[in-house]
Amino acid sequence: MYKLKKSLGQHFLKDENICRKIISSLQEQTFIQLLEIGPGAGALTKYLLQIKSINFKAVELDDEKVDYLLKMFPQLQGNLIHQSFLDIDEPFENKFTVIGNFPYNISTQILFKVLDWKESVECMIGMFQKEVAQRVAAKAGNKVYGVTSVLVQAFFEVEYLFEVQEKSFQPPPKVKSAVIRLLPKTKPMIMKSEKEFFLLVKTAFNQRRKKLRNAVKNLFDAAILEDNLFDKRAEDLTIQQFAELTFKMR
Repeated sequence: MYKLKKSLGQHFLKDENICRKIISSLQEQTFIQLLEIGPGAGALTKYLLQIKSINFKAVELDDEKVDYLLKMFPQLQGNLIHQSFLDIDEPFENKFTVIGNFPYNISTQILFKVLDWKESVECMIGMFQKEVAQRVAAKAGNKVYGVTSVLVQAFFEVEYLFEVQEKSFQPPPKVKSAVIRLLPKTKPMIMKSEKEFFLLVKTAFNQRRKKLRNAVKNLFDAAILEDNLFDKRAEDLTIQQFAELTFKMR
């Protein structure tokens, strides 16, 4: 069999109803290339391998789980990438879908890697710690709205699909979980550059309790900072407002 490793944030899904619900959400979109991140003991993998006419790959870091998966699912031979997801290159040449019950200790890093691959990722369905999922989906004015919310939603539509109870996992985590779906925006957000957009957003939220005028004063000329918009705090600005502000940066 296999052992669970806390150091890798492993909480394996055991609730078949939840597995089927995730697969159902996945199949609402069409795809021909699919990457599963962190298959673990194969709770989702066994369903994913049954999907016809797709190119399926999985990426798993844990040696023991790789051996177990190859023993349980021989058809994974040659399609199981034995590395950390954070270290791999894009696994397909053309557009692909991403799915996974993500290790909670690297789930935000996984999101940022998906952001790096945004030109190629046509859909992502992932299980996250509930508070992370809420943060990703949060709108302006919400107390959990922050850097992750803005950067992800600038490029993807986020759907908060459903929540998952602790008892659905082995071992049960100490927190609730939730599944979200990312789909690329049909209209790209217009901004001066991604580099300046990222800098502005991260700088603004780095001192989120301060008025924007103080938090981002080094990025704008004094005359621009007189605008009433800078009386607001970062959490009150929409993604569109952040994007528009990039054109006024130094």
